[in-house]
Amino acid sequence: MRYRGNEKSSQDRLLIVTLGGVGEIGKNMFVVQYGTDIIVLDAGLMFPEEEMLGVDLVIPDITYLLEHKEKIRAIFLSHGHEDHIGGLPYILPQINVPIYGTKLTLGLLKIKLEEHGLLGTTDLHEISSSDIITKGPFTISFFNTNHSIPDSVGMIIRTPAGNVVYTSDFKFDHTPVQGKITDFNSLVEIGREGVLVAISDSTNAERPGYTHSEMEVGETLNEIFKTATERIIIVTFASNVHRIQQIINAAVFAGRKVAVDGRSMVNVVDIAHELGYLQFPAGTIVELDDVKYYAKEKIVILTTGSQGEPLSALARLANANHRKLEIFPGDTVVIAATPVPGNEKLVARTINNLFRRGAKVIYEAISGVHVSGHGSQEELKLMLNLLRPRYLIPAHGEYRHLIHHAELAAKLGIEKENIFVVENGTVMEFSKEGGRIVSNIPANGVYVDGLGVGDVGSVVLRDRQILSKDGIFIVVITIDSNNNERRIVSGPDIVSRGFVYVKESEELLDEARENVIKVLDDLMLKKVSDWSTIKNCIKEAMNRFLWEKTGRKPMILPVIMEI
Repeated sequence: MRYRGNEKSSQDRLLIVTLGGVGEIGKNMFVVQYGTDIIVLDAGLMFPEEEMLGVDLVIPDITYLLEHKEKIRAIFLSHGHEDHIGGLPYILPQINVPIYGTKLTLGLLKIKLEEHGLLGTTDLHEISSSDIITKGPFTISFFNTNHSIPDSVGMIIRTPAGNVVYTSDFKFDHTPVQGKITDFNSLVEIGREGVLVAISDSTNAERPGYTHSEMEVGETLNEIFKTATERIIIVTFASNVHRIQQIINAAVFAGRKVAVDGRSMVNVVDIAHELGYLQFPAGTIVELDDVKYYAKEKIVILTTGSQGEPLSALARLANANHRKLEIFPGDTVVIAATPVPGNEKLVARTINNLFRRGAKVIYEAISGVHVSGHGSQEELKLMLNLLRPRYLIPAHGEYRHLIHHAELAAKLGIEKENIFVVENGTVMEFSKEGGRIVSNIPANGVYVDGLGVGDVGSVVLRDRQILSKDGIFIVVITIDSNNNERRIVSGPDIVSRGFVYVKESEELLDEARENVIKVLDDLMLKKVSDWSTIKNCIKEAMNRFLWEKTGRKPMILPVIMEI
């Protein structure tokens, strides 16, 4: 459904459109529109769910933006995580507008743009928390936040209809690794001025209390590094620069060298060090190829694979197929991250394999090697009390997180009808008179598979699911159609993959051939010549036959060749 709205009334009303980031973890993108002007907040991606077979990435559906392309003034980025910037390389070829972000955010984005050949054509603008930017009717200012990556900011968008605050991902860390605490003054001031709408992080809305400080992880790491007697292999999110800094600090404290493995980790360490967000003494970092020249008790290997990804460095180590490294009995493996929902089995499998190879594995379930970058319930309450918004849009979380956030907000006195628990594709309209949901638009996400963007849809995924579950059954026939007399000159030949083991199912396949011949003979007598009809009849007959004989429903693909 396309939202057109009432042109007369839309001039003094604010629209907020959720293109991603509500009811799911990832591909955050929010549209703020006033009259004929639009700004976009974040442009992330989501990693595929288990049933998205063969899909590499999921990005927001930007149909709404393409329909209003001439109105878009800029895209503003809150921080450098994939779920907030990762969609840009796929979006910018269609919507090339100015991009605003902090130094580290743009540094990480530049790596992606360069890989896609877009760096030279993208208009990038570095911002700091003290900047104020005007775009049409919008005045955008920023405030420092604490998250699991430096240079994270929230945004205040002043519009003629009222003020919008976008917290993005946040927690309140009073002892952050790099010394920047949340900008409480800006939050208090905008709360006093008045907030019409707050779009706020809901990720940890289920967790009571407060999220622990990142500094506590550093203390745990120091203890682990001090007591380990062999090599240390430590895994974390490549973008968690605070965690990487603490790992390097612990290595220096223990007199160890650090080797970096994994392309994303190498890229982040290089750019963060170049921009001054990672600091360490000269000679601390050594090449992976040089690890063999150091005593085991003098080496730390920093790598990727905290989510158990099958092709990651850690999974390759666990499966003994890494090209440069292997696990030795006595190695200490530290997984300084928590599994993203849905990845628990992959992570558990990797941990089991590491134990099988004789490693000592330390992970969050048994040690304090990870803290979240998102605020828990008391922090969500504090944010709401500081902002005192009239309307709340819980964001950045699965649907249950949004519900928990809404319940917290209701306890703080925000009227239930002013809390919009929505899903992607919701168009909301706000003014000083009130707020309401006005329509819904397509926003299910666009699948990226290899070089293809958007060419894999629900039909293709369904076919892949059938193939992975029941296999494929191909019927090949060659027909002579000279002089309008059709006759079979070859086949039917049957090719089966993932359905039955051919050598042990010859009787079944012979019976299937006889069934196909009967169908074809009947169609020839009726002088049916339409290829699609012939294929459909073969498919229906084989579906019935194979279901009766095996109780399975493979994908059936008739192939007819004409001579």
